[in-house]
Amino acid sequence: MPTQALITSRGDQRRTLVVVFLRGAADGLALVPPVADDHYYRARPRLGLAARDTVKLDGHFGLHPKLMPLESAWRDGDLAIVHACGIEDETRSHFEAQDLMEHGGIVAGGWLGRYLRTRPAAASGALACVAVGKALPECLLGAPSVSVMQSLDEFTLGGNTPAFRSQLERLYAMERGRLGSAARDTFDALVRIEALRTTKYAAANGASYGRDDFSTGLGQVAQLIKADVGLEAASIDLPGWDSHFAQEGQVESLAARLATGLAAFRRDLGPRMATTTVVVMTEFGRTVEENSAFGTDHGRGSAMFVLGGGVRGGRMHGAWRGLHPDVLERRGLLEGYGDLPVLNNYRNVLAPVLVRQGATVASLGAVFPGFELGPLDLFGPSPSSGG
Repeated sequence: MPTQALITSRGDQRRTLVVVFLRGAADGLALVPPVADDHYYRARPRLGLAARDTVKLDGHFGLHPKLMPLESAWRDGDLAIVHACGIEDETRSHFEAQDLMEHGGIVAGGWLGRYLRTRPAAASGALACVAVGKALPECLLGAPSVSVMQSLDEFTLGGNTPAFRSQLERLYAMERGRLGSAARDTFDALVRIEALRTTKYAAANGASYGRDDFSTGLGQVAQLIKADVGLEAASIDLPGWDSHFAQEGQVESLAARLATGLAAFRRDLGPRMATTTVVVMTEFGRTVEENSAFGTDHGRGSAMFVLGGGVRGGRMHGAWRGLHPDVLERRGLLEGYGDLPVLNNYRNVLAPVLVRQGATVASLGAVFPGFELGPLDLFGPSPSSGG
């Protein structure tokens, strides 16, 4: 059934936040390896990436070679990375960790849904928040309004015929006040959405999206941002990161999809990236030590990425203590290397992002109740500006 959508035409009066969730526990040590740390290679004699094969970041860390399309964002100061990041709970269950992270702790509703409830009521149209996929993610539970879609073709007022549309317009033309104004805004917005559906989309600035669902979804989000339909938040998943076996090929494929999609999205939006922020997160990381099946098992800390305007990019943020066995979290009775500890709580990455989007410091307590925030200093002058 097509989505029955109330669409606002108020335009993008605020910034847009795009949340990318890497479901399956992405290995932060594979995506952003500490190539200057000898303990990395001792723990991963077969999976460790040689420094010469990675994208150089700061002399200590590198990027997985398949993330090469993001090098320009790092170099331009538009990409920041936080390592040793995750939740405070030690669960290694995908479902429990995702639930805790998306809810923002043991609390009703999702963190992004609670944030959207702090926004003005005028920003509650169905296209103020979009979840790209088949189901509503937990982080958006409790949002004022969310449209779940895989394609813009799913958006319709219902009874999508000229006669039906004309009858509705005549009906609401008699309304005055807020209802009449909302109806007229809705009809105006539908005209723009119909134009998006009927016109083949051409990405701008030479951007080239992949053909996979992730790139296609990001392309749809870019369309909505550029159509000025009032999009404030969007979520999209890139699943498949549970890499117990033969991790190398699995991570290569997923990292390539991630980087291709994000790089195309950034290029496509061009100047609009100044008011757009992308956050990439995952439920937990992988063990520091590789296993006997050329993979890694469920661990603790991973990495988060923040891409977009105003970010203090081109640098690593947050605490990092290295991979010496003495600083790792032990895994019960297992010997050898343990887990990368969570030194940077994911809320302390999300908090400054939400302030960038327009949240007040006071409202953050309602978004992340019961947690004492220590937000990272993610936004401000970039290295290229001398800040």
